[in-house]
Amino acid sequence: MPETTENTRVSRILGRLENVVVIFSGLSIAAIMLVVVSDVAMRYVFQKPLGWSYDLIGSYLMICVFFFALSDTLHSHSHIAIDVFAHKLPRRFEHMSLTIGYAASTVILLMIAWQGWYRCQSAFADNNMISTTVPWPTWPSYFMVAVGSAIMSLRCIVRSFGHAASFVTGRDLADLPPPPVTAVDHEEAGL
Repeated sequence: MPETTENTRVSRILGRLENVVVIFSGLSIAAIMLVVVSDVAMRYVFQKPLGWSYDLIGSYLMICVFFFALSDTLHSHSHIAIDVFAHKLPRRFEHMSLTIGYAASTVILLMIAWQGWYRCQSAFADNNMISTTVPWPTWPSYFMVAVGSAIMSLRCIVRSFGHAASFVTGRDLADLPPPPVTAVDHEEAGL
């Protein structure tokens, strides 16, 4: 198997980190389901809804679900991609385009991570609370944004360097997204 940027030591370590945070994302989805079911039961069976459920879900759990799953989703090429013409382009052009795209994404994600970390520190120092029924701190939300964006930016850096090396050398050193599955592929597979 040729050495690609997706099976380098750095990428494997980053993959382990992505696995850890995506577990928190999955646990957050489970927590959302439990809170919603509990809230519905309390509301319709006992006429005592959980007044804090939407605040917990919107302020913490949804942020964890989204930001902690971003990088792992990119790693497995599971983000939505418009690839109508991508596989018809010359390989080097495709690698050059992906280098530019991942480099630009890195800059944006690093700005989001930096701003999330800045706001996390500020909210923690000022003891900022959500003004709702339960006054929960705001800093955990910013922390999750900072961590998730930072990990995603590391994955984009790995991809950017890999595609740049592929462009320069003319060899596929970075994984390209798999080609789209078509109706013909399903028919051939007997699905």
